[in-house]
Amino acid sequence: MESKRKAFSALTVAEYHRIMTLRVAVFVVEQNCPYQEIDAIDLTANHFWMEEDAKIIAYARIYQMGKNIHFGRVVVAPNARRQKRGTHFVQQVVDWIEEEYPGQAIEISAQAHLQSFYEQFGFQTISERYLEDGIPHVDMRKAGSSPKEV
Repeated sequence: MESKRKAFSALTVAEYHRIMTLRVAVFVVEQNCPYQEIDAIDLTANHFWMEEDAKIIAYARIYQMGKNIHFGRVVVAPNARRQKRGTHFVQQVVDWIEEEYPGQAIEISAQAHLQSFYEQFGFQTISERYLEDGIPHVDMRKAGSSPKEV
């Protein structure tokens, strides 16, 4: 499994198309959630994904808002679920953020049913449950870590 990361301006049209195909298939179609999937955050985000056999099997976007780093639109392709690939992928995302943005907190808006999944990476819930596009969510935060010694 190969992981890739690119700024929006470095993505090829084909890469962006494959990313959006997965995001829309899961977030809009599978979750039956009609909303504006493509937004302005895509333009400034780092796009992080994992490929297997030239197919995107996991994706997240990473962006800065205020003082904190955020990642979201975390998605694992249906055929790659329940195989620990999502766990491996999210750990790679967190590791990359901590290396690139040492000491900065990471914030996410997580679907509520995934709360314990994100807790294993050190995230703590910082909000009550709320509905986002009809799906229960919670805000979670991971405190910034010290820069790693070399």
